[in-house]
Amino acid sequence: MALYWCTECLPLAVTALLPVVMFPMMNIMEAGKVSIEYLKDSNMLFIGGLLVAIAVEHWNLHKRIALKVLLLVGVRPSLLMLGFMIVSSFLSMWISNTATTAMMLPIAYAVLQQLRATEAHADEMEDCRAEDNTAFELQETHANGAVTKKQLDAKYDLLTKGMSLSVCYSASIGGTATLTGTTPNLILQGQMNQLFPQNGGIINFASWFGFSFPNMILMLIFSYLWLQFMFLGFNLKKSFGCDEKNERDREAYAVMKEEYRKLGSMSFAEIMVLVIFVLLVLLWFTREPGFIPGWATVLFNKELTYVSDGTVAILMSMLFFVVPSQLPRWGGYGFNDAVEITLFYALIMVGCPTGKLVKAPPTLLDWQVVHERMPWNIILLLGGGFALAKGSEESGLSKWLGQSLAPLEKIPPFAISLLLCLLVATFTECSSNTATTTLFLPILGSMASAIKLHPLYIMLPCTIAASLAFMLPVATPPNAIAFSFGNLKVLDMVKAGFMLNIIGILCINLGINTWGYAMFDLGTFPTWANVTIVNNTTTP
Repeated sequence: MALYWCTECLPLAVTALLPVVMFPMMNIMEAGKVSIEYLKDSNMLFIGGLLVAIAVEHWNLHKRIALKVLLLVGVRPSLLMLGFMIVSSFLSMWISNTATTAMMLPIAYAVLQQLRATEAHADEMEDCRAEDNTAFELQETHANGAVTKKQLDAKYDLLTKGMSLSVCYSASIGGTATLTGTTPNLILQGQMNQLFPQNGGIINFASWFGFSFPNMILMLIFSYLWLQFMFLGFNLKKSFGCDEKNERDREAYAVMKEEYRKLGSMSFAEIMVLVIFVLLVLLWFTREPGFIPGWATVLFNKELTYVSDGTVAILMSMLFFVVPSQLPRWGGYGFNDAVEITLFYALIMVGCPTGKLVKAPPTLLDWQVVHERMPWNIILLLGGGFALAKGSEESGLSKWLGQSLAPLEKIPPFAISLLLCLLVATFTECSSNTATTTLFLPILGSMASAIKLHPLYIMLPCTIAASLAFMLPVATPPNAIAFSFGNLKVLDMVKAGFMLNIIGILCINLGINTWGYAMFDLGTFPTWANVTIVNNTTTP
């Protein structure tokens, strides 16, 4: 399966179905028990999160948020890059990284085109004012104008590259901040519950956010500084615009303002999607915050974990199929005129069905929209990873791998984490982040148990490191979109991405050894991680 996932000789989702066939035929697991692995709680959380993302995209709420933030930050190059990075990272926390990149890049391109056009127009005006000079001076002016045009082309070519990379990189970074932001995060939660069923729900929305959001902010700041240095330099007055706005800035600002104006006032549907979205996030945070009993603990989870983040996600996403997309009004439902009422009674008299006459506004989502936009293949891919982990446990492969890696106990934990993050970040450049985490996490979990190290100390950093695919266009869909959009060369992406990989790995390991160490009590080897004791196969 590892070979098939890396080479993609079969579609990833088809490879993920191999355990359904192979495990029963090899007498590893019963067919029924294998199939159960394909729709676990993590898959429900994934589906619920995607339904919210589909609703946000369907009603263009993400575009409204993006343009509003960009209007606030301004159009100076550095501020513009900062604005695009903030918006891209925030949106990718809730919707897919690919959708974020695909939406943001055309906006960035339109703004840069306007900036370029206004600057070229200003240069032409300067040339026109010089026409009163002598022939010699005029010839010299035209020569200088040609040089200026080349410089202008080079300047905006570099700026386009920097803006394209900033959008795709910040989308990948932003996805690490929430549990539903990108698939590897959910794979970690699922694998933790699979490998260590008595972990007490240590990974949930609130605990993930508590660790990963500060880490995301840290990575975003250093990434911004690196891209600023590479593509804009550090002329703060020129880049950030300490002086007054000029005509070029005003025209570029007008482009974004016009795009925002085209969206019109906020519709009832957008407001309702925003309300449901905010309620969902609040319920996630307060379900089991950790420092105080959450609402789920008080009401439902007194003995067992009956209500999970997946339960909340499905509950709130079901509202999209109930809440109308238009504001209910008097006379808006049923029959609106005398002709329809007359026809209604006439049909009743002859005994014909009348249901088709009733008018009702469409709901926020319908199943056709969901069917077209839901990435069903990822659900199978998640399930295949869980089935593979369960098969490794049942066959004894996990135990054997853990024992084989036991000599690593002599290496300091921080060094193990750092080396494994480098390995995963390198591997994910050539393989999807989903396949990478699916392959590595069960092995890392077994290794942690064998060397008596808290599993999250290595599994959590490696999961985030799997999203640090910055160096190659084929590494992630956002990279591919930016590569096709920004006139980039592979070398441009390698130079920018290599340093971002290093920045990301260092930030992750800083986080896991500081606030993460305290949050998850990583200095203590938990009893639930000692698989041999939990399974009663040996004594303490």
